[in-house]
Amino acid sequence: MASTKVVIDPITRIEGHLRIEVQADAGKISGSWATATMFRGIETIMTGRDPRDAWAFTQRICGVCTTVHAIASVRAVEDALDIKVPQNANIIRNLVHGMQFIQDHVIHFYHLHALDWVDVVSAVGADPNKAAALARSISPWPNNDAAHFAAVQARLKKFVASGQLGIFANGYWGHPAYKLPPEANLMAVSHYLEALDWQRDVIRLHTVFGGKNPHPNFLVGGMASAINLDETATINAVRLADVMGMIKRAKEFVEQVYWPDLVAIAGFYKDWGAIGGGTPNFLACGEFPESDPRDLKSLYFPRGIIMGKDLSKVVEYDHKKVAEYITSSWYTQSGGDDKGLHPWEGETNPKYTGPKAPYEYLQGEKKYSWMKAPRYEGHAMQVGPLACMLVGYASGHKDIKELVGAALGKLNVGPAALFSTLGRTAARGIETVLLAHKMETWFNELITNIKNGQTATFTRDKWDPKTWPAKAQGYGYLDAPRGALGHWVQIENEKISRYQCVVPSTWNCSPRDAQGQMGAYEAALVDNHPLVRPDQPLEILRTIHSFDPCLACGVHVLDADGGLLAEVKVQ
Repeated sequence: MASTKVVIDPITRIEGHLRIEVQADAGKISGSWATATMFRGIETIMTGRDPRDAWAFTQRICGVCTTVHAIASVRAVEDALDIKVPQNANIIRNLVHGMQFIQDHVIHFYHLHALDWVDVVSAVGADPNKAAALARSISPWPNNDAAHFAAVQARLKKFVASGQLGIFANGYWGHPAYKLPPEANLMAVSHYLEALDWQRDVIRLHTVFGGKNPHPNFLVGGMASAINLDETATINAVRLADVMGMIKRAKEFVEQVYWPDLVAIAGFYKDWGAIGGGTPNFLACGEFPESDPRDLKSLYFPRGIIMGKDLSKVVEYDHKKVAEYITSSWYTQSGGDDKGLHPWEGETNPKYTGPKAPYEYLQGEKKYSWMKAPRYEGHAMQVGPLACMLVGYASGHKDIKELVGAALGKLNVGPAALFSTLGRTAARGIETVLLAHKMETWFNELITNIKNGQTATFTRDKWDPKTWPAKAQGYGYLDAPRGALGHWVQIENEKISRYQCVVPSTWNCSPRDAQGQMGAYEAALVDNHPLVRPDQPLEILRTIHSFDPCLACGVHVLDADGGLLAEVKVQ
């Protein structure tokens, strides 16, 4: 088989502009380049602003990851100014962030990633009775019956017959890499549709505690969530009962639909437990503090680093060992392009030097991405739910070890299967199940505090800028749904003097650094990675989507020869 160049621009079913180029030889990917094709520069507009307002600006970095940037931002400012938030505020942040995780992971599985494994058109030929039997064998979910599946199939048949597949229009249906029987495809499509309504319901928790979704409200020093059970304009008994119902429905859907579907579908794709592992180093900065965010011993998901896939040792994480490189990035900086800068020294000076024509190949270009290349002590790292679960597993986290062991047992695979495309998808599911259970614990703690008369959600301590030091700097960590997120702030004379963010997709989508090390996306695509049909690169989508990339929205796709395949125009 001849050597082939393949370009996917943009990778769709993600948030943002991501371009992937690969070189394929004899049906295997031998080289890869990941390019972020959009520059926004939120960091550059932060200078000179009140640090107490930073969360509202950084939250707009993304329309999906709003909550995570806000929390990382307020933690950074609170760290700089040494502000300790009330216990209720910390619990509410955990509830808001936890529901963000649960909703985000379920949306990712069904609406962004499942169609890489599920052949929608195949479901048209399924037997609804057999589909119901399959579904009931793995879950007691009420809608797992033949009548419901038949109704979904009828709707799907109308789509196919009309030639207008609507939300299922742009798929590689019939691709030989699809392995599910028609009945499993019908079950998955049915749950895909149910998940649309479910996620809209449970995320209303954000509107209770944050006033709205997306972009809920936060505060340096706590949460804008006044509690008074007797008032209509505050967090009262009615609203708390509503939240309790959302948490219950979230847990039921995760346990009875999402997790059973994930395990069942994974059973047909065990070979992907040896494909797309890539970068062998994993970083988790930890998440869900159960007391003060700076008390690292209270983190529900621990922080740490796994080097070289060695689960016998967890290396301590120190954010001061993070540095960003721009060797292959469209930026300039003082000290030269090959120098790594810690975010407290970081610069964001854009300088595009890429090709003028949009469809030219970027491989071979010295600089080819708007992403910088973060490294930990010079090492390329992989972040995300897999890193979080691996660090927890290696740290002896009881809940993680039990669920990881159960998942491996159901699939009849060993721990080595975790280091793969399939492992990333499974880890995301494990993380979701754990959080669906933990949400009840946090909610009960909040109720107990309220019953005991503890209702404070905000502290005015050090709210007055006159109490601040002339200079201060802080670090706000977060393990977001997509992985390790860091916000670094420096404050001088009551204003922000420097603000830098290193987001999960910066770690994973990073281009080559000064030593030529590939980022996680690139490394995963050359790790035992097949490519059966270069004109239908389904396998590339499987691995890239397993990271849940978050960059923004795209409008066109290229074929291997650089020709335009599709274009979307906004009227």
